[in-house]
Amino acid sequence: MKKTRITRIELTPLYVPFHRHVRELMARSAGGLGMAIPAEEEWSGGDFVLCALHDEEGRVGWGEAFVWLPETGASPGQIIDMIRASLSRYVLGESPFSVERIAHRMESNVARSEAAKGLLDMACYDLAGKTAGLGACELMGGACTREIPLCALVPLMDTGSMLGIGRMFYDEGYRSFRLKLGTNINDDLEKVRSFRETFGNGIRLRVDYNQAYSAADAVRAIKAIEPYGIDFAEQPVRSADYTGMAEVQRRVATPVMAHEGCFSLRDFITLVELGAVRVLGVNSERPGGVTMALRAIAVAESRSMGVVIHNQPLGIASAMHLHLAAARYHSLGHAVELFGHVMLEDDLIVSAIDYSGGTARLPDGPGWGVEPDTAALEKYRTAETTIITE
Repeated sequence: MKKTRITRIELTPLYVPFHRHVRELMARSAGGLGMAIPAEEEWSGGDFVLCALHDEEGRVGWGEAFVWLPETGASPGQIIDMIRASLSRYVLGESPFSVERIAHRMESNVARSEAAKGLLDMACYDLAGKTAGLGACELMGGACTREIPLCALVPLMDTGSMLGIGRMFYDEGYRSFRLKLGTNINDDLEKVRSFRETFGNGIRLRVDYNQAYSAADAVRAIKAIEPYGIDFAEQPVRSADYTGMAEVQRRVATPVMAHEGCFSLRDFITLVELGAVRVLGVNSERPGGVTMALRAIAVAESRSMGVVIHNQPLGIASAMHLHLAAARYHSLGHAVELFGHVMLEDDLIVSAIDYSGGTARLPDGPGWGVEPDTAALEKYRTAETTIITE
């Protein structure tokens, strides 16, 4: 097989609104965000950057980054500027198969910027898969399954509304649920108890506090719901409070997972060494693409920790998450969380991914197995495409 080179990078910023019914639900929810995160940023849709890597044979590999300032800390424009001004020089002229070399060069020359690095890394896997005529998961060791169980997201609302959303997902076939909590400890307990009593022991529950509590209150909150069988508790304290996370994990039996406070592989390893987490959360932005995600999953597996793949992406990154989940299926232990197809009014791909019965089917075809809908891309773009060449 001829070794191909990356000759061109195209970066397009996008904004895709939530479905109308999702916006209406959000307006009725806690803080208008459906979660307890202490943010004032409006959340009525998703900001994204799409990356197209072109090779000298005319093939194109696609990547996608989801951006929300209270979590990502970077706008689409900042991601594009970082790639244009610096990261592009470590990608152009390289083979898309050289993901380890590219990752090393990006890490050595640019601090942080995981979303920008992950965007380029993701597109390399798609382009390499298309070059080899293989699904991207084959470059990660091969698919262990082609049907991936999904977990439903239930936003923070009154208990009755949350149960209604849970019933909708349950009737579709979902058997794992992530409950947004954090209003107060008594309300948290009511919500969890109601879910367990309504749906029984045949479902799995995980909870997400979105930084709602101090360490002391987080311990009380988690201990209150532990009798109802919780898989793990996500980000109970502020994102930068690593010592608080460690205190919580020492004092509760339920595994704790970081999200807002874990962006890089070093973040995750530091949390592990502090004894602050017992579950790893990964997506295309955290800890910076497929290459770093595979490293992080290997660390988690070596510590007998569970892994959660979770995000609210468009179709390209949804396919990427499914390929990663298929390749590392036996290392996960938890259903995958993908919400973009539920929340966003368009997934911007030509052929929809099959989400039915509480599972997702791995797309067929080379690379991610999906292609962008160019008409939809044009509709939702927020600025002209930035083009970078050698």
